Amino acid sequence: MSDRVTVDIQGGVADVRLVRADKMNALDDAMFSALIETGERLKTEAGLRAVVLSGEGRAFCAGLDMGSFQAMASGERGGARDASTALLTPKRTEGGSNRAQHACMVWREIPVPVIGAVHGVAFGGGFQLALGCDLRFVTADAKLAVLEIKWGLIPDMAGMVLMRGLVRDDVARELTWTGRIFSGEEAVAMGLATRVCADPRAEALALAAEIATKNPHAIRAGKRLLNLMAEGDQHAILLAESKEQGALISSANQVEAVTANLQKRAPQFAD
Repeated sequence: MSDRVTVDIQGGVADVRLVRADKMNALDDAMFSALIETGERLKTEAGLRAVVLSGEGRAFCAGLDMGSFQAMASGERGGARDASTALLTPKRTEGGSNRAQHACMVWREIPVPVIGAVHGVAFGGGFQLALGCDLRFVTADAKLAVLEIKWGLIPDMAGMVLMRGLVRDDVARELTWTGRIFSGEEAVAMGLATRVCADPRAEALALAAEIATKNPHAIRAGKRLLNLMAEGDQHAILLAESKEQGALISSANQVEAVTANLQKRAPQFAD
């Protein structure tokens, strides 16, 4: 796994790096496996407070490996299927994802905030991977695209679920049907990225470190509510708010947050 993705955890912050730099971190079968295995590991990592996901080298992620498209071009159902469509296995996760979709959705399922740091390019599956993060920090000149139409395809790595609520319906349709490349600045203007940064990874790590100083139970409760907000009805969301707040009030970490603020000191939270 370490030849595709590395993980360094310091102070409760997981610094996750795609390290297939010679291929601009393109998605091959080994990268899919590494992303899923890493995400699943982080779901249960003790003491985890936040995650930063970034790419080494010239790009965040260039999308599906070119070898997969070459296999598709052969028109053969065997080799091509093994190289690409084998990712679309009928087996589904509890959340409804197939293997390719799970490589992106797993980051939403991690119980702490995940910040994507995007530079260079994030095309196709790479763009959908970035959308799987809770926040996306991008360089102004980053190049992003829902690029699948270039290859006669549609976005199928949870892109429709992850774009929902970020952009207007007509914008999502235009990007899906044209595959046009847009900049980091335009991504922020459209709602597909959070902020433009000169150094997205550095700013993402700084924010993750700040999040790590907050009540970890409140941070996780907030992520559960925010995930529910995208799909739950009003009654479910209101009830969940009440339940989450009820569990937090007077808990040890909530008392510590209040006490530390009153005493003007840094809080000491327990996991």
